[in-house]
Amino acid sequence: MQHKRVIVVGGSSGIGLAVAEQAASQGAHVVIASSNHERIQRAIESVGGEAQGQVVDVSDERAVATFFSKLGTFDHLVFTAGDSLHLRNLATTDLQQARRAFELRYWAALAAVKYGSPHIRKEGSIVLTTGIAGQRPQKRWVIAASVCGTIEALTRALAVELAPIRVNAVSPGVVRTNLWQNMSAPERERLYESVGNSPPRWLRG
Repeated sequence: MQHKRVIVVGGSSGIGLAVAEQAASQGAHVVIASSNHERIQRAIESVGGEAQGQVVDVSDERAVATFFSKLGTFDHLVFTAGDSLHLRNLATTDLQQARRAFELRYWAALAAVKYGSPHIRKEGSIVLTTGIAGQRPQKRWVIAASVCGTIEALTRALAVELAPIRVNAVSPGVVRTNLWQNMSAPERERLYESVGNSPPRWLRG
């Protein structure tokens, strides 16, 4: 990562911020794109070094296009942007809210790749984030599972379309981030405890 330029869309908090910090610690020049100016400033202070940041509304295609047109060339694009999960029974699912989930997690990711990929240097890469819900959904996870499945399919298609640029999707599992903030505190703790006490899939019979 030494002297590589890494763009982290959604890098002002959670996993995106951890990616930015790790990349910078390995000598990369990091640019954080997020919708919140205050969080960007805190992230830049946390990352340190020569980290930069810019406010971008990732749900606005024109804003995403403008951001990448002014950015110049870079080596790696990481997309971790998204809102908190909205877990509902199908009968009580707000479809407008569900569309919003796709706007941030699918369409925004697609826009970032569309406008970012032409600026990626040779041997560069794109990393998207998803979850296991697409393969192993639970009750109340209709929308979340749908988004995850869509990102997996998108990743496969992009890998073919954009080769030799490497395109991967990472499913990080349950991590203590704002992703779960729409759950009540007791629900979150039960989730963390349940996952923490479960053996990894490869250890199961």
